[in-house]
Amino acid sequence: MSGYVKKVHFKLHESYANQNRIVVKPPYEISETGWGEFEIVIKIHFHDPNERPVTLYHILKLFHSGNTQDIGMELGKGLVSESYDEIVFQDPTQLMHHLLTNTKQLTLARWEHNTDFENKKQKTLKAILEAKAKTRAEISLLKNKLKLAKETISNFKEEIARSQDNQFIA
Repeated sequence: MSGYVKKVHFKLHESYANQNRIVVKPPYEISETGWGEFEIVIKIHFHDPNERPVTLYHILKLFHSGNTQDIGMELGKGLVSESYDEIVFQDPTQLMHHLLTNTKQLTLARWEHNTDFENKKQKTLKAILEAKAKTRAEISLLKNKLKLAKETISNFKEEIARSQDNQFIA
């Protein structure tokens, strides 16, 4: 990343003494201690001055909530909350295109995340499909109830009309 990233600006919670941190060397990360949950603003600046900086928003969670699936806590391991962000360059400048395509990959081995994103994707998709099916079933049930209510109203109107007709005849 250092081939095309000039610096990364992190804006932490205002409770930190120096809430604005600028990192100019890889790995573009900061280390702090604390407890809580807040949004970090991450602004990535590029070597190409014509390429606008990219701003990312990351929710930092510094505690284990128990009901969050993407947080794993094992003995001897720290708290992990991973999320996936992707930067897509639409029509990069020639310089930026050159920097992006000619950067050597520094990692020698495959990076292992604590979160299985493919599994998480499948679970999320399954949950969405189940919610859609449940919604369709509820809509169908409500349509049937509405149809029955309209029929009942129509029957009552007919009864009222017959009752009023019989009243005038008698």
